[in-house]
Amino acid sequence: MSSPLLEVRDLARHYRVGAGYFAKGTLVRALDGVSFSLDAGRTLGVVGESGCGKSTLARQVTMIETPTSGSLMFDGRDVARAEKGTLRMLRPQVQMVFQNPYASLDPRRTIGAILAEPLAIQRRGNARDRRDAALAMLARVGLRAEHYRRYPHMFSGGQRQRIAVARALMLAPRLIVADEPIAALDVSTQAQVLNLLLDMQKAFGVAYLFIAHDLAVVRRIASDVLVMYLGKAVEQGPARSVFAQPRHPYTRALLASTPSLRRRRGQVAIAMRGEAPSALPRTAGCSFRSRCAHAIGRCATETPPMHSVDDVRVACHRAYELPDTIDSFDAGVPLRHDRGPTS
Repeated sequence: MSSPLLEVRDLARHYRVGAGYFAKGTLVRALDGVSFSLDAGRTLGVVGESGCGKSTLARQVTMIETPTSGSLMFDGRDVARAEKGTLRMLRPQVQMVFQNPYASLDPRRTIGAILAEPLAIQRRGNARDRRDAALAMLARVGLRAEHYRRYPHMFSGGQRQRIAVARALMLAPRLIVADEPIAALDVSTQAQVLNLLLDMQKAFGVAYLFIAHDLAVVRRIASDVLVMYLGKAVEQGPARSVFAQPRHPYTRALLASTPSLRRRRGQVAIAMRGEAPSALPRTAGCSFRSRCAHAIGRCATETPPMHSVDDVRVACHRAYELPDTIDSFDAGVPLRHDRGPTS
């Protein structure tokens, strides 16, 4: 069996806030011991509320920041301890697609220049080669050659996100980190961009770390799911298992809160109590206990470890005891429909 493309073990990223000349500051554990693996050509969906550590995880995987501790193995190399020369070689293999396609594109440059820039930075080919590569990639993402000399403001949101995907693919990366890539788009355009991502994955064999707050979207595109809460993984496993039989109360609440046109008989609505606690230093025990309807005394004193329940790993003391309150999950953006005109 081949080794995973990306293997993360006990990854942590801490920040000091409020520090000054005479103040030590407070330690914020934005990532606190996350572990997972991602095979080539697969998609890992990372979900959770704002502040759970999704974007911090993206910055570690894309090598923008250095982890505080833990290991981050990409293609067999430990990125967390790599030298500058190794990082320079690995960074082109990991690219990113951002949430806001307009903010991520330079408004003063043409689309052709934006697409050719990664090749120029890596000194690949001459000007003619880079132009031909940019035109070919425009065609792959459903745009025309006449768009080559236009500027970002001349395109719709869906077209700009296609350009962002094209730019991410210019260096033929092995992994793309997509941070809320369709959140700023309308529903019909979301389906088109998701279809495009699936097409590009099939054509290039690229793996995706797909970050989203919309579980309906994650269900459609991800092969595996990682649910995060306050910097920790609380549930992870194959998407079909997590969505069919969620084990953690937080996962169940997220799924129950997702709008659906079809509510099945016997399906119980689940509500989380209060707001997410502060990410500043925490006490012992389960970090979700203050919002959990199933919390017991043990949850306040013992931090639940990740353990296996069938083919899913979950961090909950009562994972075996909770009632089957979620029958199934059926909501979201339909894929593989008639896409109509490119938007």
